[in-house]
Amino acid sequence: MRIAIDATPALVRSAGVKNYIHHWVHYLRQQARGDEIRVFPFLDDLGELNHEASPMGTAATASRLAFVHALRIFGPALLDKALGDAEVFHASNLIRAAPRHAKLTATLHDLTSWLMPDRNTQASCEADFQFADRILSRADGLIAVSENTRRDAIRLLGIAPEKITTIHSGVAPEYFDATPRPRGRPYILSVGTIEPRKNFDTLLDAWKQVRTDLHKEFDLVIAGPRGWAAEETFARVRSEAIYLGYVPELEMPGLFAGATLFLYPSLYEGFGFPVAQALAARVPVITSNTSALPEVARDGAALVDPADAEALAAAIERLLDSPAERIKLAGYGRASAERFRWEKCAEQSLAFFRRVISR
Repeated sequence: MRIAIDATPALVRSAGVKNYIHHWVHYLRQQARGDEIRVFPFLDDLGELNHEASPMGTAATASRLAFVHALRIFGPALLDKALGDAEVFHASNLIRAAPRHAKLTATLHDLTSWLMPDRNTQASCEADFQFADRILSRADGLIAVSENTRRDAIRLLGIAPEKITTIHSGVAPEYFDATPRPRGRPYILSVGTIEPRKNFDTLLDAWKQVRTDLHKEFDLVIAGPRGWAAEETFARVRSEAIYLGYVPELEMPGLFAGATLFLYPSLYEGFGFPVAQALAARVPVITSNTSALPEVARDGAALVDPADAEALAAAIERLLDSPAERIKLAGYGRASAERFRWEKCAEQSLAFFRRVISR
């Protein structure tokens, strides 16, 4: 097979999608066994994973983004020329042109633009709607990163169920082998971009309700870049928690592994990389009972209503008071995380591409 993977999100600031592309391409190539995995647009080595910047220099990044912009003007003709004899083109949500010769596929990461547009920027919603109209509706096959996302796509986009295959994303091996990164005091960890969907205000409200003696024993540590529409939330994070800002990917496994507890009360996730990473690092998790998060966590997390600060506070107190329950939860979580090996994801993805080509 000759597969062209669109890695344009690797060139821009991105969190979950860039993480997915970076590891997915690496493991697809590792598992290919004679199949050719090309990286579009004109990329080869994706370099180190950096969510905040392109792995390439300024000029190289600008020229490739200019080419992607040109596709919106010249369309399929230019795309076909760039793809050459590729049998499949796997598009990202930055692409608006569909190839005329290669089969078209894509990955469905989430449906937040349809389910909670008020929690996304207008530009992000418009981009997702265009991607759905011009790429998803024409695709020969789609990968959904969770069964919940698959069901959402069938219900909201009207895509035929047989066109969508659920293939869970993976977790980098560094999380499975992580050793704690010392911080001095025990800490509770939460990570994510400071933006409305990640629900940090409810998290902080819950932390305020936790008993004073636990505040004296544990720090609340939050890591993640500043996002959009979150001025007041960002100010609260800086004053009510220990805020680390963006933490380089190489330091994240140790940060996870050192946590006593991981909190992730997000309002909606198509997969939820941070939860899967915490499970792999043997950290007990409290997360939301919505979207794909129960599917990812299984028995490895305490599930709460993300809108209920009181319930979140109660769950925090219960687990901090019970080392035995934390150990039990962490064991279940690690077993659950074994489903999220990138090797398995790549193997299933290559089988998906073979089915698409054979149709």
